[in-house]
Amino acid sequence: MNIENKIAIVTGGCSGLGNATVHSLIAKGVKVAILDINEEQGAAIVNELGADKVMFQKVDVRSAQSVEDAVAQVVEKFGAVHICVNCAGIGPAKRTLDREGNPMPLENFTNVIEINLIGTFNVARVAASAMAKNEPMGEALERGVIINTASVAGFEGQVGQAGYAASKGGILALNLPMARDLAPLGIRVNAIAPGTMGTPMLLNMPQNVQDGLVNDIQFPKRLGHPSEYGSLAVHMVENAYINGETIRIDGALRMKAK
Repeated sequence: MNIENKIAIVTGGCSGLGNATVHSLIAKGVKVAILDINEEQGAAIVNELGADKVMFQKVDVRSAQSVEDAVAQVVEKFGAVHICVNCAGIGPAKRTLDREGNPMPLENFTNVIEINLIGTFNVARVAASAMAKNEPMGEALERGVIINTASVAGFEGQVGQAGYAASKGGILALNLPMARDLAPLGIRVNAIAPGTMGTPMLLNMPQNVQDGLVNDIQFPKRLGHPSEYGSLAVHMVENAYINGETIRIDGALRMKAK
């Protein structure tokens, strides 16, 4: 897809990987709608980048109505949706049983599944409906591209990651059938599985904790840069032959049990 002058939705675009993706897309001439819960940060980003290039919608990705209303607002302002990058998510750690043998509260598991997996599908389904109305574009006759954020934890979940790994494994499993569902419409679906990325949350941890996270990364021996995720997302949008694929971006990391 020729990315210039296209319209993108980025969930979780106020921080971390989502924010890096917003900047990467805007640098390529894309107009971006940020769907997030952080109104203050959303307003700051719009002020920084310009209301002609970016808009903000407060959205609960778990809510069908919230997402449907937000996408309608995006189409009303920018005219269409061509790209959707789902970065909204949470990553709580809690073991199935605690040290006293008590089971994890079910709401802990349910919450991460609702936000990470159901929220991703919720936004993707509504974005796809908007994309289906586009005229076919380019040599491949594309109408849109959806990129969902998985994780290396979806392959190699660690101790305390039962809920998180299940949510990201669900995104891995979602990838191909959704790509098959939407292929007749010219809409591609892919996923990115980041490893240990240098998001603000991780960079605020003590240096010894950061060093420990880097131990099992092969090369480059460092945390991933959020901008590297953003660059990969842009490439996956531009490359029409990447479809139904999950790409790891992890410096050859394979996670141990803990």
